[in-house]
Amino acid sequence: MIYFLSFIFIIAIPVFLHELGHYMAARSVGIKVEKFYVGFNFFGLGIKKKYKDTEYGIGAFPLGGYVKVAGILDENLDSDNLETSEKKDYEFRSKNVFQKLWFLSAGVIMNFILSIVIFTGIFYINGVSDIINEPIIGSVSENIPVFDENGKASEIPSPAYELGLMENDRILEINNYKINNWVDIGGQISSKPNSMVQIKWERNGSFFTDSVKVGIGILPEKGSIVEKGILGITAQTKHIDLTFFNSFGIASMRTFEIIRDTFYSFIGLITGDISFKYMSGIVGIVDIAGQTAQQEQAMLKLLFLMAYISANLGLINILPIPGLDGGHAALAIVEGIIRRDLPLNVKYAIQSIGFFLIMALFIFTIYNDLVKL
Repeated sequence: MIYFLSFIFIIAIPVFLHELGHYMAARSVGIKVEKFYVGFNFFGLGIKKKYKDTEYGIGAFPLGGYVKVAGILDENLDSDNLETSEKKDYEFRSKNVFQKLWFLSAGVIMNFILSIVIFTGIFYINGVSDIINEPIIGSVSENIPVFDENGKASEIPSPAYELGLMENDRILEINNYKINNWVDIGGQISSKPNSMVQIKWERNGSFFTDSVKVGIGILPEKGSIVEKGILGITAQTKHIDLTFFNSFGIASMRTFEIIRDTFYSFIGLITGDISFKYMSGIVGIVDIAGQTAQQEQAMLKLLFLMAYISANLGLINILPIPGLDGGHAALAIVEGIIRRDLPLNVKYAIQSIGFFLIMALFIFTIYNDLVKL
């Protein structure tokens, strides 16, 4: 129950605001909204209520949501009256390109705004921790969480713990390279995965020298998976309180970084530089949400996770993939360029392909998650 409720909490708000963005944008340009649902009402399961011309509902399957507007061939593949009837002012197809793009992008914009708002609140209330750039150890991990070569989350023994490093130890040299600051440590260790390194450190006026094998961390980096050396230590930090505007600035940058890294990962999947075994889906989100809900400061961490998911949801939806907002936007731009609507059978084929790809990806990620679990 904790896993399920945690998942509902972190996914329902981003989905609701995404669909609300579409709803408000549609209303603002005079597009008739026929349905507004949070969750999917497969087999008619859910709660629904008609008010004026719109059917509002909560579907029994909390895996997404949708806004259905008049005059568009969407993922429902409902083409009734789109080919034979005259365009009506309240239909999507009667609007100009900019009005169409405003409607299609509004959900994505809402997701990005939600991410920024959550991060702003977190940073403003809690402040941030800034690294003290001295080569002094703040903490030593006994085990290090990593992803293995199969994409599964696992733990490896911490080389620093095995070596006997302790909190407040000062790192002096690594492989006879003089360490002046914390950045020097990262530069020396990250470039030497699975290699033996000699470390010299100071503790309470005493000096020690010993060797240890650096661990391997498999991390995404600009569209590829790379191996980085891991020692298992963290720097000392200092707490910094932030003004609202500083919090907003850092929150915006954090959201941008999530969008950028997700985009790089998507490109890596296309080019083959990142294996599909690293992909995760709905089951993985449920697992992460459930584990997060049982940790200390669970609400704070769930909000952080919600912001991360919201930014991801926004980017994924704006990609030019048939069936997603970006796919519809690409069609709208093409129609604007050629100054006429594409044939309905072409749109139907594109949407059918998109639906097949999305469902195949959905099933694949569930399988992937179950294998990892």
